[in-house]
Amino acid sequence: MPQALKIDFVSDVSCPWCAIGLKSLETALERASDVVQADLHFQPFELNPQMGAEGQEIVEHLSAKYGISAEQVARNTEAIRQRGEAVGFTFGKGKRGRVYNTFDAHRLLHWAEGQGQQHALKMALFKAYFTDGESPGAHDVLLRAVADVGLDVEAARAILASDTFAAEVRERERFYMDQGIHSVPAIIINDKHLISGGQPPEVFEQALRQIAAAA
Repeated sequence: MPQALKIDFVSDVSCPWCAIGLKSLETALERASDVVQADLHFQPFELNPQMGAEGQEIVEHLSAKYGISAEQVARNTEAIRQRGEAVGFTFGKGKRGRVYNTFDAHRLLHWAEGQGQQHALKMALFKAYFTDGESPGAHDVLLRAVADVGLDVEAARAILASDTFAAEVRERERFYMDQGIHSVPAIIINDKHLISGGQPPEVFEQALRQIAAAA
């Protein structure tokens, strides 16, 4: 019988390595389905919590944050696109021009967990930003993603118009920061095993099988 494993996937919807890591993890879980049954939860992390609603041009942002040139940004972007393609995720060429605030997206993801559609909404938000180049902070984009996965649009609209789930999201963010999570993706299995980064499927599969066997 497959071993049940609780998996907390700490990430941001504006993190390209999180999209890659999730697709890799999905592949690994398929391959290891003979020994692993996943209880997957998406936990909030904001790469740019102070980002304004208008966002920032991406080369300007990355150059200021990491001290890299426009040429390095272009090379990194192409490397990420190729890694995405290898795991079945499409990064739209020239689509991601700005970096945005993602707090409202995390509030909706918190809500979607209770509706049983958190995973689907996470993927819809990744697609909206990385594949289609839309802002994951724009309410019309968020509501379209909600509709695409079959969630209640009016309920989501009411959440966005209020501060519903704001305290809960901030509490979860603080919890993982206090646990030493300062970069994402961070994949935590059974509250004690940490795998960092957008690893290849083989790395995730090996870890899942080892943890399942030990459990």
